[in-house]
Amino acid sequence: MSDSSFNRRWAQVIIEVLARHQVRHICIAPGSRSAPLTLAAAKSALTCHTHFDERGLGFLALGLAKGSRTPVALIVTSGTAVANLLPAVIEAQLTGERLIVLSADRPPELINCGANQAITQPGIFSHFAHRCDLPRPTPEIDARWLAAALDEAIAAASTGALHVNCPFAEPLYGTEDNAWREWLASLDAWMQQSIPWVTHSAPENHAQQSDWPAWRQKRGVVIAGKMHPEQGAAVARWAATLGWPLLADIQSQTGQPLPCADLWLSSPQAQQQLNQAELVVQFGTSLISKRLLQWQQQARPQQWWLIDALPGRRDPASQPGRRIVSEIGSWINAHPAVAATPWVPELATLAASIQRQASAVVENEPETLLAHRLAELLPPDGALFLGNSLLVRLTDALAQLPVGYPVYCNRGASGIDGLIATLSGIQRAQARPVLALLGDISALYDLNSLALLRQLAAPLVLVVVNNNGGRIFSLLPTPVSERERFFTLPQSVSFAPAAQMFGLDYQHVAAWAPLQQAVKQGFMQQGGTLVEFSVAPDSGAETFARLVAMGAAL
Repeated sequence: MSDSSFNRRWAQVIIEVLARHQVRHICIAPGSRSAPLTLAAAKSALTCHTHFDERGLGFLALGLAKGSRTPVALIVTSGTAVANLLPAVIEAQLTGERLIVLSADRPPELINCGANQAITQPGIFSHFAHRCDLPRPTPEIDARWLAAALDEAIAAASTGALHVNCPFAEPLYGTEDNAWREWLASLDAWMQQSIPWVTHSAPENHAQQSDWPAWRQKRGVVIAGKMHPEQGAAVARWAATLGWPLLADIQSQTGQPLPCADLWLSSPQAQQQLNQAELVVQFGTSLISKRLLQWQQQARPQQWWLIDALPGRRDPASQPGRRIVSEIGSWINAHPAVAATPWVPELATLAASIQRQASAVVENEPETLLAHRLAELLPPDGALFLGNSLLVRLTDALAQLPVGYPVYCNRGASGIDGLIATLSGIQRAQARPVLALLGDISALYDLNSLALLRQLAAPLVLVVVNNNGGRIFSLLPTPVSERERFFTLPQSVSFAPAAQMFGLDYQHVAAWAPLQQAVKQGFMQQGGTLVEFSVAPDSGAETFARLVAMGAAL
């Protein structure tokens, strides 16, 4: 009962449902068992993206979801192909991007019997993904059931990943014909519309705090974590109107009105002033700054309000107060600020002082100089992608970016896997110039995904800061005698052959001025450019540690 024509009809319904849930992009890895899904996607209006590496494919989809702010679907075949998506699924679960994984599967009679490429796939992502385990396709199941079941599963997975397991029996290929057309007849009218078969309404959340007029008269501090550009600009205006200091993460896009916070937050002067706060209002999460996280842990305001659209606990310090699940812009609109003079103006003086000192210190150290002057490299109307480990900490501590300039990171699980694929997805979703900064180990980890940078809709410049290893470990109390062997793992490689292999433009630089020129040149041409920026191995980490000590001594 499950011939190739019916498999195709079944897959067609699945793809049609996705298209009615804001899915515009679908990422496909090659595979035979997934052929019905792939062929149905190819005939649809969805934009199809391909990659030969399923781990990279998952992060490509993650980047597309970040850039488009819509759900993105994936198609993979059975076996370990599905397992390779786990890192991207974990990241989506932690940061809220919506992925819909369609995994082809062997039919039940081929599981646990020694059949080729057959593993137990339902539940493979554990608690990191919502589940929808479809039955083997059969015309005995009404097409309306399939549409309704998928609608319910997608609506229930309002954040993170949904795993839809799709068993298909052979034959998987065959000429397209009109067989089983009558099975689809009950969906004919729906096929001409753009709405789900069943629309599930999300519960309304009115997050107005009735006592806000009283609280806004008190001494407050605003913390800005990961958020969208327009939200960051709104938070910056809101905090400035209230006269409350804004401690801003590099992911906040607020313009960091108090720059270099990671350097001065641990100073006794800053601690004394901030500890007078009666209310802390935190927008967004995934904070990078170690000093900000430490202050979050030891601060004792009367209340700590955390506003973020993602549900669940998002405060590792377990502060008392209110956890408000709300879109940030909507919450600000419902809680207007009243103009007041800053209650702790000394922080602005402190921030300006350490920023001037940092400018002098980093002038002769290329890695920290890059972080400090990063804004000079940004393309107009573009976006920035930052890798993890040392680089993101340097930029968070030293950079001051334009208000509302889009910044993207994978700071859910903060892994170094899939970063090139993620930035590729972001750029494909937005078709705008992208500047990306990665370390050499991160770039090596996702080298396969350089293949995704060959066909681009806008210029993309990937700067690989090659300090020969994972130098974040030089900031940690790792034993010096074993540091390189077990932690930093220097590879002593050049990225020139990799760029050549994947047909990317390549430049090698070792100083700030040539880096500026190489990045500028990269944005003047269409396509991808890999700029390898070679720096002394531990110099950046040592300079950063020196700057942190200077800030603490203020």
